[in-house]
Amino acid sequence: MAHFTSLDELSTKEIERLIERGLQLKQGAPVQPIPTKTVANLFFEHSTRTKCSFDMAEHHLGLHVLPFETATSSVQKGETLLDTCKTLQAIGVDALVIRHGETGYYEQLQHHLSIPIINAGDGSGQHPTQSLLDLMTMYEVYGNVIDKIVVICGDLRHSRVARSNAHVLQRLGATVIGSGPREWFDETMGIEYREIDEAFASSDIIMLLRVQHERHLADQDFRATDYHLHYGLTRKRMEQLRPSAIILHPAPINRGVEIAEELVEHPQSRIFEQMTNGVFARMAILERAFNQQTTKETI
Repeated sequence: MAHFTSLDELSTKEIERLIERGLQLKQGAPVQPIPTKTVANLFFEHSTRTKCSFDMAEHHLGLHVLPFETATSSVQKGETLLDTCKTLQAIGVDALVIRHGETGYYEQLQHHLSIPIINAGDGSGQHPTQSLLDLMTMYEVYGNVIDKIVVICGDLRHSRVARSNAHVLQRLGATVIGSGPREWFDETMGIEYREIDEAFASSDIIMLLRVQHERHLADQDFRATDYHLHYGLTRKRMEQLRPSAIILHPAPINRGVEIAEELVEHPQSRIFEQMTNGVFARMAILERAFNQQTTKETI
C-alpha cells in the first residue's frame, strides 16, 4: 500500500527518487495519464497552496477528482473521519488526499482502508508533501543538502512543516538549526537552537515559518512589529546572508512579519518557486500512489 503519511516511513533512496522525479516532471518529462483512477481531496482545514496544487497535479495526470466539501458533507451530521473515508472507498474512490486538524489522524485509517492515503497535513504532526517540495527546491539549487546548514526560524513548537523538515533534512545529511522566539522552540525535535543573527549569518538555507496568529492572538505580549524586528528577515539581516543562501517559506506569508515586504521577491528568495515545485512534487507522489512511475532507471 503506497500510503504517503510521513517521510519517516520512506527510505532516503525513495525520497531522493521522488525528488528526482519531481524535477524531471518540471523539466517536461513524459507523463502517463491515469484516467481510470479517482481521487477525493478531503480538506478539513483551510488551504490554498496545498489544495490547489493537488488539484493541478491531478489535472496534469488526467485523474478523475470526486468533488468533496466538508461543509456540505455528513461530517456536519457527526460522521467520523473513518466512516467518511470508508464510504468513499466503498463507492469506488481509489485514493484519498487528506488534511485534518487531528495529529496522526492517518494511523487509525491505515488499518481500515485498502486504498492509499496521502497526508496533506495533520494537526501539529507532519506535512510530508510540503517537505518534499521544499527538498525539491533545495536540490534544484544545490544538487543535494549534504553538509548544508538549514535554519528553521519561527514557531517550531506548533509547526508540522518544521517537524517534517527537521527530521528528513538530518537524514539526508544537512545540519538543522532552530531559531526564533526561545519560548516557541521545540526541544523534542532534536536540533540545536541559536540566536537569530548568528544562525542567519552562517546558513545556506533559511526556512521562515508563518507566525500562526490564530494561536497567538490571545498572547498579549505578541506584537507583529516586534516580531519582525527581533526574529524576522529584515533588510539589515538580508545584507548579512551569504550570497549563495536561499530563502524559503511554506506560506501563506505575513509580509512585514516573518520577512520584509520587499524581500519576498528578492533574487535569493525561492518562495514562489516552492509553490511551482509543489505541483510537480505532488504529481510524483500521486504517481507513486498508483504505481505509475516510469522505470527505476529514470526515477
